[in-house]
Amino acid sequence: MCGIYINADPILYESRTRSLRIHGVITTVRLENLFWDVLCEIAARENLTTSQFAVKLYDELIALRGEMPTNFASFLRVCCLRYLSMRTEKGASTGDTPPGLPAAVNEARPRILKTV
Repeated sequence: MCGIYINADPILYESRTRSLRIHGVITTVRLENLFWDVLCEIAARENLTTSQFAVKLYDELIALRGEMPTNFASFLRVCCLRYLSMRTEKGASTGDTPPGLPAAVNEARPRILKTV
């Protein structure tokens, strides 16, 4: 059972720091490469760059909660996990994706990450 987890390509869990400009302020965010890949996938579905999508999440969270969480990177990770969970549930109900791990976790080779 653990083989599907421990056999993951190490590049997926290496961290990468990116700079995002949020309303003129440069903020650095450090996430594992797999999370950057998932954010890129979500952003592409929204016809946005990864940076634009992160700013959109930031703005919508501020509008809803009135403040930013103390750890924006953790918030982004949770967004990715919720997206993957919903995608997996939808795929399981439609038969598009087999139940179990999301496709992004099962990829044999990660995509080459683009700097945003």
